[in-house]
Amino acid sequence: MAKSLSPVCKLCRREGEKLYLKGERCFTPKCAFEKRSFAPGQHGRTAGRGGGSSTGRASDFARQLRAKQKARRIYGVLERQFRRYYDTAITRRGLTGLNLLQILESRLDNVIFRLGFASSRAQARMLVTHGHFTVNGRRTDVPSMLLSEGDTISVREGSGKLTYFKDLGDFAEKRTYPAWLNRDLKAMNGSVGRMPERAEIDGSLDEQLIVEYYSRR
Repeated sequence: MAKSLSPVCKLCRREGEKLYLKGERCFTPKCAFEKRSFAPGQHGRTAGRGGGSSTGRASDFARQLRAKQKARRIYGVLERQFRRYYDTAITRRGLTGLNLLQILESRLDNVIFRLGFASSRAQARMLVTHGHFTVNGRRTDVPSMLLSEGDTISVREGSGKLTYFKDLGDFAEKRTYPAWLNRDLKAMNGSVGRMPERAEIDGSLDEQLIVEYYSRR
């Protein structure tokens, strides 16, 4: 399975804002972004490369690129797979941008994160690849699996005996979950009730800029 090997905190610094890629750590003073919020590299403090964070000087292309890169990094998706999601979004009825965001939200690792079963999408991916979850009763180790309305995600019976999952109830109880998902902490499962509406997806993402980016290529 391909994955990005870039230091996580550098990704946040490159986008000029916290992307909360390390889960709970991002809410503590240990977060590297608190000490170095400028872009990485020798030109980071001047934000002079590739569009930077100086929105006053950024070209249309730079803003489109940054919007696309930000979405990729939040969901932990590499470029080739992200482009495939975009191509799929085009073929669906409705707004291409919203379709793309719904596809990203329906990834198994994202749904597990949204349900509060992991503190970050990266941790959710690790738990899935280790085979700790089932989808509709079948064990899966594919974090990028796209879920549909009615699909049920459960902690695998054998995994429920592990310390992490024994303590998961207390952790997940403090986490809210979106209205398009259903969750049963006692049974350690959740389900997709429907696809999310735009208001239920990260408001800092600009899907229109992403559509414009791919439309010009």
